[in-house]
Amino acid sequence: MPRPEVLERIKEAEQEADDIVAEAEEEREQRISDAREEAEQIRREAEAEASELHDDRLAEAREEIEAEREEILAEGEQEREALESRARENEEEVTDYVVDLFEEAVHAQT
Repeated sequence: MPRPEVLERIKEAEQEADDIVAEAEEEREQRISDAREEAEQIRREAEAEASELHDDRLAEAREEIEAEREEILAEGEQEREALESRARENEEEVTDYVVDLFEEAVHAQT
């Protein structure tokens, strides 16, 4: 084979190799870019899921707190009613006692 042909074939082979390397570099860069985009999408989805979970837990906690608050208020209302009832039961006795004390004080002055 004449030298110019060999030289031409070598140049063509080098060009092919350069093209293959360039194509591989482009493919590598595209894969890296795709992987970064996928990772970013996964991160956004994870953040959204975490935020939703946080909101759900917060809502549950608020519901529990409200239920406990209602229970405490109901217990307090029952205790108040019981105290009022006992106070009404003792009202006549206390009134009689106060009147007796007053009468004693009046008699003591006379």
